Amino acid sequence: MKNLLILKYLLVSCVIVFNVALADVPTEQVKEVEHLLAYVKNSGCIINRNGSDHPAEKGVSHIESKYDYFRDDIKSTEDFIEYSATKSTMSGDYYTVTCPGENTIRTQDWLLAELKSFRSKVK
Repeated sequence: MKNLLILKYLLVSCVIVFNVALADVPTEQVKEVEHLLAYVKNSGCIINRNGSDHPAEKGVSHIESKYDYFRDDIKSTEDFIEYSATKSTMSGDYYTVTCPGENTIRTQDWLLAELKSFRSKVK
């Protein structure tokens, strides 16, 4: 009986660990997500969500919260952008970013461009 309980515990533990390992971006893309979060935080840009402007530091906090919430659905850096930094899950409105001296664009386009630039430098 005791061995059966131990076996059951180990099986449940393995399932939990396996599910956690599958959730989130692949290991080789973790640096990309970290880079994008730092990029937003240090950008000095204004993030607009649902008609309200937020400094980059607050914008990145919201992105991190959504990242944590959707972590099980995120399988790539592009998924990270899609789920965490593209649009409001409540209103469906796209987030935008306004950087000093630049036109306002969707955060999704801004981050995808930065991801492309980052990947070209890493190769």
